[in-house]
Amino acid sequence: MPRRVVVIGLDCVAPTLAFDQLRAELPNLSALIARGCHGPLRSSVPPITVPAWTCMFSGHDAGELGLYGFRNRTGAGHELSIASSRDVHVTRTWERAGQAGKRVATLFVPLTYPPTPVNGCLISGLLTPTPERVHTHPAALGERLARTHGPYRMDVEGFRSEARLQTIEALGTMTRQHFAIARELYRAERPDLMTMVEIGPDRLHHVAWHALDRNHRRHDADGALAAAARGYYRMLDHELGALISLLDDDTVVIVVSDHGARPLCGGIAINEWLRARGDLVLSGPVDGPTPPAQMPVDWSRTRAWAEGGYYARIFLNVAGREPEGIIPAHAREQVRDELLAALHELPGPEGEPLEHRLVVPEQAFRATRGRPPDIMAFLGDLDYRAIGSVGLDAIHLPDNDTGPDACNHDWDGIFVMAGPDLPARGAVSGYTLYDVNRTVLGLMDIPCPDDLLGVDRSRHP
Repeated sequence: MPRRVVVIGLDCVAPTLAFDQLRAELPNLSALIARGCHGPLRSSVPPITVPAWTCMFSGHDAGELGLYGFRNRTGAGHELSIASSRDVHVTRTWERAGQAGKRVATLFVPLTYPPTPVNGCLISGLLTPTPERVHTHPAALGERLARTHGPYRMDVEGFRSEARLQTIEALGTMTRQHFAIARELYRAERPDLMTMVEIGPDRLHHVAWHALDRNHRRHDADGALAAAARGYYRMLDHELGALISLLDDDTVVIVVSDHGARPLCGGIAINEWLRARGDLVLSGPVDGPTPPAQMPVDWSRTRAWAEGGYYARIFLNVAGREPEGIIPAHAREQVRDELLAALHELPGPEGEPLEHRLVVPEQAFRATRGRPPDIMAFLGDLDYRAIGSVGLDAIHLPDNDTGPDACNHDWDGIFVMAGPDLPARGAVSGYTLYDVNRTVLGLMDIPCPDDLLGVDRSRHP
């Protein structure tokens, strides 16, 4: 029998918090856990909001999507462009549901701006530029909601700052607005499938992970920051419960996150490392920290350069592929393997060995669309952020270069599912975010193409 399904995405919520350290403070989530199943949800490669939510709701990996981060190489040059819904060329869960005649409400999901028509309603999520732009389907929905809930808060600007308490207050305002909108639309639309994503926990963790995670080297459970951060989680759980209280008895609730969080141990300036090796050559000096887009690169002598972020994307300067490439195409794999070997030996700040996770896209993905990096380097297996800037006079840095940051992403998010006729299976393991698409479609008795990744966890626990 087909069910209604509500998927509530909580960006960056980690098993260590939801299932352990904060569980006693989250009664509504705990009630779902008690009557259903729960466990870690393995993220995509890379474990980043973009592409992870699109991987989750499509059953395609990042290479198939051609999405390797928030920004991607799209033109003939070296520049990166911010991703949008125009870069998504696959069918997502709510679109399949709509094609099957189901009514949907798709709310705040990343990579839904500009909004596209759905069989129901849609509010675009993260990377919506301003609330003044049309960000809903139907287009008039945004203005109607603004009259009741105020201007749409798609994110909190400048969340990486020292104004941590003010940021948490703003996050609370944003999250409450999102859930109030979700409740209003659920009452009005009674959708067969509601899918929403709340970005607030991700921002909270970058601000205050050290105040939440008792395993953080700077953990302080007693200060004002810890109180505010835990207060945010209690508010989030209250909002979760208020939405769940509206649901019909035949509705399955799935709570998921796209990735987790872990303590940030520092940064590794990957382009400074490439400069020290002679792989990246500048045509002149730089005056202070200089991001990759502004580096004066001597392409006639450069073999490799990188983009920083949660992980390092390393590109080789291959002849015939890059605008001023110098590595012969036949030598690309040899140069790549040399860099892989050198990266394996890249030590930590005290010279200690680090366990880096190094990924070659054409070996890791089923396809590599777009312009993938030659190497994806997860430094210290995500203990360290990749710093893209040069002019730092160091390879190892104590913090992020784009503002104060308490965490990096981690490989496991959360999966919680409860609903009618679903057994209370307790703790489960081995789930991946690709399972979500198949599970939702299976619960709704909607056919799922055989070539998509994932397992229907409502039928194959």
